[in-house]
Amino acid sequence: EGLKEVLRGIEGQRIRCVAVDTSAPSQFSHEILNANPYAYLDDAPLEERRARAVQMRRSLPESLAAEIGRLDPIAVAEVRREAWPDVRDADELEDALETLTVLPEDFAIPGEPPATAAWKGYFQELASHERAAPAVWNGRTFWVCAAKAKAFLTLYPEARFLSAIAPLDLVSLSREDALLALVQGWMAHSGPVTASALGKILQLPEIESTLQRIEASGMVLRGKFSGGAEMEWCERRLLARIHHLTMNTLRKEVAPVAAAEFMRWLARWQHVTPGAQLAGERGTIEVLRQLQGFEAPASAWESQIFARRITGYDSKILDHFCLTGAVGWGRLSPHPALLGGPINGVRRVAPSSSAPITFFVREEVDWMASKGLPEAGSNTARLSAGASAVLEFLRQRGASFFPDIVRGSGRLKAETETALWELVAAGAVTADGFDNLRALIDPKRRAGQGRGRDLRPRNSSGRWCLLLPVTTPDPARSAESACRMLLNRYGVVFRELLSRESILPRWRELLHAFRRLEARGDVRGGRFVSGFVGEQFALPVAMESLRASARRPPSGKEVATVSAADPLNLVGILTSGERVSSTSGKMIRFCNGVLTAPEERSPLANREPELE
Repeated sequence: EGLKEVLRGIEGQRIRCVAVDTSAPSQFSHEILNANPYAYLDDAPLEERRARAVQMRRSLPESLAAEIGRLDPIAVAEVRREAWPDVRDADELEDALETLTVLPEDFAIPGEPPATAAWKGYFQELASHERAAPAVWNGRTFWVCAAKAKAFLTLYPEARFLSAIAPLDLVSLSREDALLALVQGWMAHSGPVTASALGKILQLPEIESTLQRIEASGMVLRGKFSGGAEMEWCERRLLARIHHLTMNTLRKEVAPVAAAEFMRWLARWQHVTPGAQLAGERGTIEVLRQLQGFEAPASAWESQIFARRITGYDSKILDHFCLTGAVGWGRLSPHPALLGGPINGVRRVAPSSSAPITFFVREEVDWMASKGLPEAGSNTARLSAGASAVLEFLRQRGASFFPDIVRGSGRLKAETETALWELVAAGAVTADGFDNLRALIDPKRRAGQGRGRDLRPRNSSGRWCLLLPVTTPDPARSAESACRMLLNRYGVVFRELLSRESILPRWRELLHAFRRLEARGDVRGGRFVSGFVGEQFALPVAMESLRASARRPPSGKEVATVSAADPLNLVGILTSGERVSSTSGKMIRFCNGVLTAPEERSPLANREPELE
């Protein structure tokens, strides 16, 4: 459906691909940036930047896109009134007639009296000096100034003037050029208008073809701006102004909710509230999409994060997604020991079950390039001898199974396991399946003990490989991908909410990307949660859901219990109290979005998880 909408939007249009030197932006780029930060949407050439200065959504279902992308009728009416010439004397009327070429005597702005009624005295003054004259064509009366008399007769050859006029235009234009100047003048003062409506005003049949000619220069845009069935046209400058007023109106419509109400809604948004959990493969991949990019201790993911969001969580489903290549995992934030000098006393990488890792959906990995991370394992001086040997083997041989690594590195099995675990903690390696990591985390499994030891081999069947950084030639695309990832996780995003995110670009870069998405209509900007400074952005569906949640009081007590490692550990950020470390092993309990119960030690905090 989204592709159909895109094809309908570009039907009949010519598309040009060009290469642009983004290191030397033109003067036009600086003018647009200074005048309207929402207009500079990408590094396209001049014509493309003009044509895409205001973007309407084309990838959502038609019903939702029509509702969200529609311009505010009040803003349209206001810009129409402002754009129409403000005539205060005869000279200003003559200037307006030169721009419009021709003005029907009965023309009126929708909802306003005929403009000519207030200007009649000025027009009579011009006519008395032969600077303008009324003309009749096809039973209608038009006002024409002397500077456009020849152009008027070119367009309306059978018209006749009712009084004397002294033509001042010395150069005769062709009909096409005269029509082009006529339509350009009207589009500069009309606001959104259909080709048929403009043709009815001017009594000319070639309006649409002329509009297409002007569109090729980037001066006008087409779209269904008012939500009607017929295509509308609007001068890009006026459309940008209407769009800006519309966004301001939309922002004012949203009443901010309290932080507790947002926390209550967020627990349901992330499927932690009882009754909001997901299930099966579809639920598992949905949770993975929502939580990708958030780093949590490796031992907490399945037992304390996934199990609270997925009813009857099955680790085999996660293994299936990893082994088929749909999902990957690894540590993306640099280890402190690999950044140079000792930080907080850390001098080398030590394997630990609290090492932070994250998941990523391979089809959506553009966000991984939004922050320049060092190449995995680039600083081997802080690794042990065994880890360095295994890393070198993987660099030379590529992805390898555990027995091949043992044989190729010349290390014992226990040494190889420790080396791989150390490389995982350093963010240097990953594996085909998550069971590879599970085999290292579980100490009983490594010792061949525990329940189901015959069904669970000591080492999994997946291969180990280097965790290579993701690169992209388009930094703006990476930043926008990071914004979409955060919006999918939180629904509403503002700066304080990202305090626990460890692999994001700077807020300044995200802010520019959020503004671009807002200008395109993909997200909404405004004040959604009270008590926090700075700009806030929300998905349209999340904004509506949050507003509906605020209008509907909670039925009884909505209790959400999470571990300190959970992304919903927003104590000290959204709620009162001191922040709780993700490695503390404590449990946090919210009741209707309020931190109610004292923090308790998780029963799983002192032992490694044992998963079937």
